[in-house]
Parts: sequence; C-alpha cells; structure tokens
Amino acid sequence: MNKTPLIWATVAFLLAIPSASAQTLSAQDIMVKVNARDDGNNRIAGQKMVLIDKNGDTRVRDMVSYDKDLITTSGGEDRRRIMFFQSPADVKDTGFLTYDYAANDQDDDQWLFLPALKKTKRIASTDKSGSFMGSDFNYSDLTRKNLDAYDFKILKMGAVRGAKTWLIEALPKSQDEIDQSGYKKSVLFVRQDNFMVVRAVLWTDTGDRLKYLDVSGLEKIDGIWTVTAISMTTKKNKITEHKTEMTFSNVRYNQDLNDSLFTLRRLEKGL
Repeated sequence: MNKTPLIWATVAFLLAIPSASAQTLSAQDIMVKVNARDDGNNRIAGQKMVLIDKNGDTRVRDMVSYDKDLITTSGGEDRRRIMFFQSPADVKDTGFLTYDYAANDQDDDQWLFLPALKKTKRIASTDKSGSFMGSDFNYSDLTRKNLDAYDFKILKMGAVRGAKTWLIEALPKSQDEIDQSGYKKSVLFVRQDNFMVVRAVLWTDTGDRLKYLDVSGLEKIDGIWTVTAISMTTKKNKITEHKTEMTFSNVRYNQDLNDSLFTLRRLEKGL
C-alpha cells in the first residue's frame, strides 16, 4: 500500500544495457523503490514559477514553501506542505495547503486561499485534474499517488543526460483514478542509480494533449537527491501550447517547523 508522486519523471536519447541487478526488478519493484527513497523532511525552499505561453510571453511568480513529514501510527508518513506566493502583486499572499496522507483509503486534502476574495477554497477530488494557478501542473501532480491504483510495465532501458533509466508505462486501473489525475497513461523515466523519476510523458484524459515533464536540475543537498529545476510542457499535435518552468533555491532540510504552520488559520494569515 504505497503512494508515489504523480509528478513522474520524450523518448530517451541513448539505449543502455541493464545491469544484472536491474534485470531482477519488476516494474512494481522499481516503483516501490521510487516511493521508498529518501526525499528528506522538514524542508524550506524558495520557488520561482515561470509561465510561458505559445507566443513566448512569460509571467514570473515567486513563492516560498514549507514541507513536514509526520510518522503515522501504522509507520507510514503523512506529508504536509504550505506554499505562499510572494510576487507579483496580483497573486501576492495567495496560499496553498496540502495534507498528503500515506493511507490509500484517505483522500488527500488541498486548500487554496485567495486574498482578493478573502476566501479559502477546498479543492474537491473532481477538481484535482485542473490547472494549479494557471500552470501546466495539475493539482493532482502536487500529491503522491496510490501505486496499487496503477498497472506498471517496463518498456525498455534508456538514458537521460547520461544516466541509465528504465522506461516504465503506468496505466490507471480505474476511471476514477483517470478522472482525479487527469491522465489516462504515463511513461516514466526512472534513474537506475537513485530511483528518481527524471522525465515523463503524460497523456491527458481530455483534449488529446501530451504533457512532457523534465527534471533539468538535480543535485545532492545534505546527502539527499533534490530537484532544483523542473518543467512541464503541454503540446497538441506536436505544437507547444504552454510551458511551466519551476526552480528551487536555498533548499534546507531538517528544519524546526511547528505543526501550527500547516493549518487553515496560518494559510489565511500568511507569512
């Protein structure tokens, strides 16, 4: 009973020969290891989101995010995340709060605070396939997904930026999962050395569009493999309609974050 981000990292440019140990792993085994890898906890990071339209015009948004992991009684990890937009003026003080539960039978909770309306909106399950703040990322991309809700298959071996990868097909088992995620199929590029998803192709459920996720920045911080730059590009008929670039700066782990930071009251109060 595992969950892993749907934010999963078209085609790799170099075929690679799998090692003997790699050959012994099934697609499900690999995805379990993706989920189990050390991704740090109690993290603070600055974020910059760049929205690029089909004409190349850009909008830049600056945020700060806080993450905290909580060990459950069953030994799993619930994750809480709160994010505040700092600029430009039209989104300043907008806040986003997520309770990402380890238990598969518990729906993740998400809330968006809109300061102009002085209103907090809970993101319903039926709305999680929608765009997050005008970006190419869905709300569903910002929480982990239930591994048991997917069928996985290794398609072939490849490489991304010189690192050996598995190309793994992920197919949702139910229409409910498709409706909530917004994707009817994904192909994930998983690095064999650190079990990180570093590239993905996602087939949208509506609109006949493809989304291309790419991790262009990856480095070790405090011994933890950390994404420092990621993009999502939306294309239709091979033509780019929109792109979102996200960069992370001043990433710090093992911070002393109080539980009161991850509440609706703090979401509406802001920084």
